[in-house]
Amino acid sequence: MAGVTDRPFRTLCKYFGAGHAVSEMMTADKTLRMSKKSLYRANFDGELAPISAQIAGSDPKDLAEAARYQVANGAQIVDINMGCPAKKVCNKLAGSALLQDEDLVARILDEVVAAVDVPVTLKTRLGFLNGHENILRVAQRAEQAGIAALALHGRTREDMYLNTARYDLIKEVKQLLSIPVIANGDIDSPEKAKYVLDYTGADAIMIGRAAQGRPWIFREIAHYLTTGQHLAAPQISEVKEVLLGHLTELYQFYGEYSGCRIARKHIAWYTKGLRASNEFRQSMYKVETTVEQAQVVENYFNLLLSEGQTMHDVQVEQINLLDV
Repeated sequence: MAGVTDRPFRTLCKYFGAGHAVSEMMTADKTLRMSKKSLYRANFDGELAPISAQIAGSDPKDLAEAARYQVANGAQIVDINMGCPAKKVCNKLAGSALLQDEDLVARILDEVVAAVDVPVTLKTRLGFLNGHENILRVAQRAEQAGIAALALHGRTREDMYLNTARYDLIKEVKQLLSIPVIANGDIDSPEKAKYVLDYTGADAIMIGRAAQGRPWIFREIAHYLTTGQHLAAPQISEVKEVLLGHLTELYQFYGEYSGCRIARKHIAWYTKGLRASNEFRQSMYKVETTVEQAQVVENYFNLLLSEGQTMHDVQVEQINLLDV
């Protein structure tokens, strides 16, 4: 979720009920620590606790130093990334590529846990290659090292984000460990959240891509788990208010040039499935200033409101497309 889970997005997810939100992945390479991108990712000013900083790299000592740096920067939890499947990350033997070297994994876990006095968590996958899943050994070693909680994505690195997430090994890991296990992968609805929790016995679930343009999914899941009933879809007027508020936060956080450009993908996610949204997005992409961008977004939603568009219409349309 690098490039997505910045401070404005994390704040919004917590507002809608997310119990915990982890920062974007930050490199342990200290030569890049002061880059503009790294400084944005390590900006926790005013963020609701608990603040969790995710670090990535392949050198145990560099990762330990990065953990100390982030704690000094305000992090109350340090999260180690051993799950990212991106080629540019794996080519540096970071992210999920680490799962190929269990000795290195062990050294990293030991060094980082010993380096800081705050909880250290681990985000990882089932393994590097299908048929060579080694998560049971990695998970046990993580617990032995003092990892406080394990977030597990139900795919290997080979899967990337293709195929469907597998939950059998998550269930086995939960039965094996005494520390909290968080299930991740393809959880995109309240029903799926309940199914994964019930099937795996996990202590919690993690939402990633399903929250893009839909931060209220946390509210919907919490309501369903508590009551067994579906919460009504947000009104178009609420979506408009949430999106415009999100844009304001992005503009303030990133400034004029970057704010306008980073906001484009969020606008696209929020408007997916809405009436004439493709035509709207094509024109929106051409806008070069934050003032004009916010105005075209507001104009578009005002048009939807005048035409009586509802989010229920969008959900029905998506279900019909799936049926086809």
